[in-house]
Amino acid sequence: MKTKCKICSKIVKGRSDKKFCSSRCKNYYHVNLRKVTTKATAAIDEMLHRNRSILLECLGKSTFQKKIKRTVLEKKNFKFQYHTHSLKNKQGKRYYWVYDFGWMPFSDDYVLVVQQR
Repeated sequence: MKTKCKICSKIVKGRSDKKFCSSRCKNYYHVNLRKVTTKATAAIDEMLHRNRSILLECLGKSTFQKKIKRTVLEKKNFKFQYHTHSLKNKQGKRYYWVYDFGWMPFSDDYVLVVQQR
């Protein structure tokens, strides 16, 4: 069975796993894929960077952990749903991370903000 190019639909010659007929079609595909990906993730990246900046501002450069009120973060427009990853500690409590800064919510409207060393 002969495969067709993903871009121009010409018959692809050569290896059986080729997807493009030429380097021109291959480059066109990947350039446009990068454009779409960049456009889709730009808003999320902006929120992640903003959240990191807010955590840095609240924590300061010389402190590695600090307990602050949740309302302080909310007033600075911190978006709790935007984080890069989360981890559970040995006690089973979950930390949410934005790159190298993390936070752990407490039940009494306080948040522990930490910086990865």
